[in-house]
Amino acid sequence: MSSVELSEAAEYSIEVARQRLAGKRIFALTGAGLSTDSGIPDYRGEGRVARHPMTYDTFMGSFEAQQRYWARSYVGWSRIAIAKSNQGHFAIASAEASGQISFLVTQNVDGLHQQAGSKKVVDLHGRLDRVICLSCKKLITRQEMDSLLEELNPNISKDANVEFTPDGDAEVEGTSEFKVPNCSCGGKYKPDVVFFGESVPVDRVEKSMQELEAADAILVAGSSLTVNSGYRFARQAAKTGKPIVIVNIGPTRADVIASAKIEANTSIALERLLID
Repeated sequence: MSSVELSEAAEYSIEVARQRLAGKRIFALTGAGLSTDSGIPDYRGEGRVARHPMTYDTFMGSFEAQQRYWARSYVGWSRIAIAKSNQGHFAIASAEASGQISFLVTQNVDGLHQQAGSKKVVDLHGRLDRVICLSCKKLITRQEMDSLLEELNPNISKDANVEFTPDGDAEVEGTSEFKVPNCSCGGKYKPDVVFFGESVPVDRVEKSMQELEAADAILVAGSSLTVNSGYRFARQAAKTGKPIVIVNIGPTRADVIASAKIEANTSIALERLLID
């Protein structure tokens, strides 16, 4: 367990949260704030200018947009690929193994929960390590896509110092000459993730709602719940009277309906909250 000290307010909030969650089957929902300690920045974190990645309509609207996306992702993905699970991911995996957490829904696309050992997971927004053909729906790995991109763009360097976002979108300029491969069927490739403005697949939402219904409480970690894809679960929990515990630095949309709010680093707080 971490020996890092938390504020008195955070320690008190953890104790309150533990009481709210005691003996309950917990449905966990995580966001980008959980992966910041793994070196992956969030979109709206403290000290960062809020950025939105490319929207679905923009990506689908032109080859130039797809070219720009893949050029930037080619650089940013290398940072995502080497990221390792942190204490928060391991605390959640351990709580699942002990039966404390009954199910996990993550808004993250980095796969770090599975790397830490979590098994009952819905990747609400997909996985960045998969690429799908928009025509034949064939899936390839992101490593395979990287090899194709490298073969077509041998002179493009991956600058490790560029700024990037949780979906691997790096700050890269001058992308007009970047070459993008097509699938063997001739179709266009898209990362197997839900873009901003794109609907989350219905089966993922239905499965998640079923698991939330079967749970006794919801734990939100590292998400401001700004987008409705995550906020809907907190709202549903409130409607059915389930305790809502939030671990997040900064405000969230569900603060007013939360049973307990822990303003602290997720890695430290989750370890204290979930591991005796």
